[in-house]
Amino acid sequence: MKISFHGAARTVTGSKHLLTLKNGKKILLDCGLFQGMGKDTINMNAAFGFDASTIDVLVLSHAHIDHSGLIPKLVKEGFTGQIFCTPATNDLTQILLEDSAIIQRDDTKFINKQRARMGQPLIQPLYSVDDATNSFKLFNKQEYNHWFKIIDDVEVMFTDAGHIIGSAAVHLKIMENGKLTRLTFSGDVGRYGDMILRSPEVFPQADYILIESTYGNSLHDTVHSPTDTLEKWVTKTCVEKKGKLIIPSFSVGRTQELLYSLNQLSLENRLPKMPVYVDSPLSSEATHIVKSYPKYFNKQVKKLLESDNDPFDFPGLKFVATVDESKAINDNHQPMIIISASGMADAGRIKHHIKNNISDRKNTILLVGYCEPNSLGGRLMNGQQEVRIFGEEFSVIAEVGSMRSMSAHGDYDDLCQFLACQDKALVKQVFIVHGEEDVQFDFQKKLI
Repeated sequence: MKISFHGAARTVTGSKHLLTLKNGKKILLDCGLFQGMGKDTINMNAAFGFDASTIDVLVLSHAHIDHSGLIPKLVKEGFTGQIFCTPATNDLTQILLEDSAIIQRDDTKFINKQRARMGQPLIQPLYSVDDATNSFKLFNKQEYNHWFKIIDDVEVMFTDAGHIIGSAAVHLKIMENGKLTRLTFSGDVGRYGDMILRSPEVFPQADYILIESTYGNSLHDTVHSPTDTLEKWVTKTCVEKKGKLIIPSFSVGRTQELLYSLNQLSLENRLPKMPVYVDSPLSSEATHIVKSYPKYFNKQVKKLLESDNDPFDFPGLKFVATVDESKAINDNHQPMIIISASGMADAGRIKHHIKNNISDRKNTILLVGYCEPNSLGGRLMNGQQEVRIFGEEFSVIAEVGSMRSMSAHGDYDDLCQFLACQDKALVKQVFIVHGEEDVQFDFQKKLI
């Protein structure tokens, strides 16, 4: 068996890892879109580095676009095999891929206007909504904690990774020439003691492990709860400065965590009376799907459900559907909270909200998750005083804050705890993926 890495190698995006067996069969682990890579993004997504038609099967760890976002392109270029994932991942991936196709269509129109003015050749979206829809018929849903056959001599089992609803660590048993090889791919590892989800599960002994390393050299803030920290930002921005708190947020996972925290503040009478807008139709759909899988919630949330039938809803919450409704928010100058996709602030309605509010010191842009350094969110997080949005330069006058404690990725303590169930003497090799290069080397030192 050979392993080749075609994404999430010294970067935190574009997860794609290819297993080529001795009999020529090929298994792809994830098929993610590169995001937030600046001018290189288009070229990095243009080619897989392998022939899509030669892939026999795809195993998907979870729904996030940096893990699933090139599936329609894979199918468009000739992949006809099955796509194995958990039921919740199936549901979330379908709405995310449709949304991704729409974003690509709209972004391509904008980019082509610029390219036409410069006399450059026009580009095409990676795939269309129809391409995304065509890929859905290949999905095969499998529950956690049972072994199932994907091709001859290869079995797979999913265990809960605790990252988002439906996320899984992928475990493979591969028989070649009478020899059994056990391989584990972590996907993205969640946090132990997550505010909503169950903790990552222990998993069977592996010979080889592919482990993510997003926060492989840092620790999350465990002294201050995310809910308390969020309250401080709400008070500072909306009460003291009477401004807008603008939060770029991934539609799956992070948005639900924010709503859960705001609901807690509301139940405890700590949330000021003001509108809270979730300006993302995708986030509304994703929240509905998350609510439909209460069996994956942790004990604390299940207990809350006994007295609060919807822990993601509270007075003042408004889901924004249409573009006109979204634009109208910018004409409303009262204090408010705006939660909008994307989490790296590189696409979607959030860019418009940042553009319209970045020049007012009353406002705050609060970054609540990992941002690629080249993304708009990454540039804001790194303290750039001037940023380009939709081709215009803007001075960063609004306050920029961050909440690392709300990350859905485990820190290095969580990652080490995830690996603690393994007998080191039996692990032949660990491959560190899904991390920036310096972080990967730091995490390597912690594992030695």
